[in-house]
Amino acid sequence: MIEKVTAFIVRGYSSEVSIPAALGGAPSELLLLRHRFAGLQMPAGTVEVGESAEEAVIRESAEETGLADCTIVTKLGVAETKLPADQRIIAASATVFARPDATSFDWARIRRGIRVTTTGRRQAGFTQISYVEHDQMPDPNYVTLQITGWVRNELLTDTQIRHFFLLKTDSATPSEWQSHTDNHTFTLFWTPLSQIPPLVTSQQHWLKWLEHLQG
Repeated sequence: MIEKVTAFIVRGYSSEVSIPAALGGAPSELLLLRHRFAGLQMPAGTVEVGESAEEAVIRESAEETGLADCTIVTKLGVAETKLPADQRIIAASATVFARPDATSFDWARIRRGIRVTTTGRRQAGFTQISYVEHDQMPDPNYVTLQITGWVRNELLTDTQIRHFFLLKTDSATPSEWQSHTDNHTFTLFWTPLSQIPPLVTSQQHWLKWLEHLQG
């Protein structure tokens, strides 16, 4: 099992809609990030070993947005997902071997929390996996990176638990700014809750957690 978090960061309050008192009214804007190659997203990430979901969502929010004052308003819910038979998540940083043998060439590592595809081959305590990145999403032109090899079975999981949190910030920000983390550059911007643009396919269904804020 691996745990992940998603942060719905809001700002701009009025008293027109009745929602949790901690907000002081209804938020009017949601913070989104634009990934250079992977479309519009919300701040999200993996809970580290020994870290609570609450600690993780505050850390991920600060790392991905640059905002140091985000605070949790409420936990919106939890969703458990069982992955299809041909998919797994790396449960701990995994060495990728050339063969199902720990003495074979260990030519790559895949970090914890990454989703991979399995080829169906299992042998001697190993599973053959493949990790693929495309040049862009959602309309890829070509594969820009591919890692295929063998990882130990115990480093793979088919269960993901995602915690959804509503956070707020009082930071004064420009209409758009950039943040650099984990070898990525994100462009951050605020969007009206009533006019949220389409997100990447894997995140679009997460917006159901915001329905009570959107009137």
